Amino acid sequence: MDPVTVFHNPRCSKSRGALELLRARGIEPVVVEYLKDPLDRAGLERILGATGVAPAALVRNDGRFRELGLDRADCATREQVVGVLLAHPELMERPVVFVGERAVIARPPEKVAELLD
Repeated sequence: MDPVTVFHNPRCSKSRGALELLRARGIEPVVVEYLKDPLDRAGLERILGATGVAPAALVRNDGRFRELGLDRADCATREQVVGVLLAHPELMERPVVFVGERAVIARPPEKVAELLD
């Protein structure tokens, strides 16, 4: 099997759920706590390319997002999304799971199965 990497926030139940699902299948992934080791521009671009989602889907629209005075217009383009996430890595949707060069935003955690089956 290709290497498995999880961009993880241990405080997030969905992120913990994705790890549990992988481990239940006997997979011990590389775990990157992206809040301790923030992604650079290339890392964010890699995620956007591998997931194939609209760039705005990688940004959490939560209380912190609003607290920063942001709105969806601030995440209309790929470049804006990368800029927002470079400045505020806590806004990245999680977990992001890679198997080789393919990736999903594992919300719900069962989305990981798309990469494993």
